[in-house]
Amino acid sequence: MRSASSVVVIGGGVSGLTTACRLLRADDSPTVTVLEAAPRLGGKVASATVAGLPVDTGPDSLLVRMPAVRTLLEELGLTDQLDGPAPLGAYVWTRGALRPLPPASLFGVPERLLPLLTSGLVTPLGLLRAGADIVLPRRELPADPTIADLLRYRLGAQVFDRLVDPMLGGVHAGRADRLSARSAVPEVMSLLDGARSVYLTMRRREKKPATGPALVSLPGGMARLVDTIVEACTSLGADLRTDATVTSLARTGDGRWAVTLADSTVLVADDVVITTPAYTAASLLADVAPGAAAALAQIEYVDVATVMLSYRRDQVAHPLDRTGFLVPPVDGRLLVGCSWLTSKWGHLAHDTRVVIRAMVGRDGDSRWTTMSDDELVTAVQAELVEAVGVGAAPSEVHVQRWPAAMPQYTVGHAARLAAIDAGLASVPGIHVTGAAYRGVGLAGCISQAARTATAVHDRTSTTASTTDDDTFVTAR
Repeated sequence: MRSASSVVVIGGGVSGLTTACRLLRADDSPTVTVLEAAPRLGGKVASATVAGLPVDTGPDSLLVRMPAVRTLLEELGLTDQLDGPAPLGAYVWTRGALRPLPPASLFGVPERLLPLLTSGLVTPLGLLRAGADIVLPRRELPADPTIADLLRYRLGAQVFDRLVDPMLGGVHAGRADRLSARSAVPEVMSLLDGARSVYLTMRRREKKPATGPALVSLPGGMARLVDTIVEACTSLGADLRTDATVTSLARTGDGRWAVTLADSTVLVADDVVITTPAYTAASLLADVAPGAAAALAQIEYVDVATVMLSYRRDQVAHPLDRTGFLVPPVDGRLLVGCSWLTSKWGHLAHDTRVVIRAMVGRDGDSRWTTMSDDELVTAVQAELVEAVGVGAAPSEVHVQRWPAAMPQYTVGHAARLAAIDAGLASVPGIHVTGAAYRGVGLAGCISQAARTATAVHDRTSTTASTTDDDTFVTAR
């Protein structure tokens, strides 16, 4: 009788936990061990209590339109607990004022030009330049164009700098003149590739009727999602280990994989799924898959941080009547954006307190990394005084630094992924998944994890060991 195959998942963030959950729910499921180097599971999904409210210090929302995300939420029994953001819209803080973000835009690409003028985001001259997109001739793009290559020529500098670029800062912490359009914004690229006019293409695109909010949270924040996945994995028999740092991988004599931990424990498995950041995966694969490791090491990361600040409602002059604001890089501000959490989420609504989540850090701006926490809070506070009329020091603050947190899908990203795939093809049983590859958000991680779990299951279902040897061996 064939024994169950075994899988070791390196990394206990959302990618690793989702991979484990998907593997364990499959027919003929393998034994699964998840190894997390940190003292807790969840990776960059983390929370803190500010003004008595549980707030996310990492990702604070989940895109639910992807089938793998919906499937996971249904299996976890969370679909009836989802909380969409208040339908208030957002602002852009630019040209000295908070200006309404025009509706019906796709990643900052406007569908209508008139709301741009009334918003004050651009000058009348900037609007005329954007309108020239209708008559400008088609321009041939590079094989792997940047987002700037795709959109700046068509829409002009003002729309690009004050609408498209701040959207990128909020999602990728990246620069439009470095990010690959094909990899970072594939939906926009597929829509506009070969199109002569951005504006006309946007107006003609097929629109699916909205069936609910695209972005959601949960009471308790994204930590609730992690906790529920952990509970599901545990109930399905996963071995979840924290403070478990992997130091090396090696092929065993029977074609399996030996995973060595810092305490000299060795785990032997049929398949290994690496869900760590790309630079960590590169170091683990340097000896067994040097080609893949070299490509992994080329993926760049950006440092970011979130600063939570709480005020009495009467200490903020602005009505906070939207969900927050984005900040264009061209304005030279420290802030990348702010979410007004007590306005944005119903589960965080408060009668007398305001909680503001400020984001700093993007490609090309690391000024904040040399500041102490106190200096960072002071700098953020000074910009909030300008933006929303904060009239007092915050009563509570929480600073969360995320070094090397945001992978950058710069030009050549698709070629790097192809090199990674080619390098791993020579080492069957090793898989990589996570934010560094084909989707930076939680939804992207969940979707990639589901595909990886399918690939692992398909492989192990045909190559599982027929021996009764113990899966795990301890060596000292």
